[in-house]
Amino acid sequence: MRYFIYFSYNGTAYHGWQIQPNGISVQEVLTNALRTILREEVDILGAGRTDTGVHARLMVAHFDTDNVFVEADDFVRKLNSILPKDIAADKVVKVKADAHARFDALSRKYEYHVYVGKNVFKEHLALRLYNPVDFDLMNAAAAQLVNYSDFTSFSKLHTDVKTNNCVIANAKWKQKGDEWVFTIEADRFLRNMVRSVVGTLFDVGMGKITVQDFCQIIETKDRCKAGVSVPAHGLYLVDIRYPENIFE
Repeated sequence: MRYFIYFSYNGTAYHGWQIQPNGISVQEVLTNALRTILREEVDILGAGRTDTGVHARLMVAHFDTDNVFVEADDFVRKLNSILPKDIAADKVVKVKADAHARFDALSRKYEYHVYVGKNVFKEHLALRLYNPVDFDLMNAAAAQLVNYSDFTSFSKLHTDVKTNNCVIANAKWKQKGDEWVFTIEADRFLRNMVRSVVGTLFDVGMGKITVQDFCQIIETKDRCKAGVSVPAHGLYLVDIRYPENIFE
């Protein structure tokens, strides 16, 4: 039987989601916890991969097992009792045998958090802005993203994907309390895409480039033309949507 597990993590201590040969990953820790409880060599496959230091308020992965108790609240409680304090399981739900956490996802949503002024409680969970930026201009540029499909300019170089096309549903900065949060939703994202988009938007907000320049950067399909990638610790995966017909 196949199951989806929903969970969250603080990515500060991890080399991203995917298992790495030279560092601890969220996938490795969660896999080991599941194997301990299920007492079998279960493997998990995530909805995507987050880079080193990136957080997830909601991540989804699937795994197969014949254990009939994994949907019970007690299973999640036991799993959380052996997971470290920076990874938390939320729920486990049964899905159809061919359901896939990555390929069946309809959309993914990320947030990037920034704040102004010194705040000792947000140092590792959001990016501090030392210079003023124009969020209205940044939103004018962000609004142009929905008009494009090829985001090569915002992709990490030399990746193994077959296409750099993405369908962006929305992208906007919004003030939330003492933070500004950039929310972007798309059917898929390229490696390092959100962080390079945000970095280029900051160039707009600081007056280094215009909104028209931002559009031209996308059109050149050249990563070297875009801004620098912002630090990972301000980025959060916050939602993944699936079609209802994959659940049992």
